[in-house]
Amino acid sequence: MALIKWEPMREFEDLFDRYTRAMGWPANRGQELMTKGDWLPRVDISETDGEFVIKAEIPEVRKEDVKVGVDNGILTIQGERKQEKDEKKEKFHRVERYYGSFVRSFTLPDNVDEAGIRASFKDGMLNLTLPKSAVAKPKTIEISVE
Repeated sequence: MALIKWEPMREFEDLFDRYTRAMGWPANRGQELMTKGDWLPRVDISETDGEFVIKAEIPEVRKEDVKVGVDNGILTIQGERKQEKDEKKEKFHRVERYYGSFVRSFTLPDNVDEAGIRASFKDGMLNLTLPKSAVAKPKTIEISVE
């Protein structure tokens, strides 16, 4: 029998999602989309005048095991932290780190230049830079009344 980690917050989020669907409310209301995975890396999201920056903390994950993509205005970070299998008869007293696959998805604002997104990975930190696009200023058109 495999042990499955109980995540009370995920159960609470599932309960809330079922409730909002039953009430007919929008599913994500522009917030982060919750997706299933074995664990979720922590992220910091900041903004400057010219860009958004997302920093994801994914220690002990190799660069080759991380995939970042954008599809229909949704930025997705996915990957896997693999647990090393030692043939030694090691006896663990506590295991608190998460292993397995992860997926984080974020709805991008309209003013992000998707083609200009850059990603770098160093020392277990994935840094994404999302440049802002020039927003078209609304024009005032005067219409003469006849």
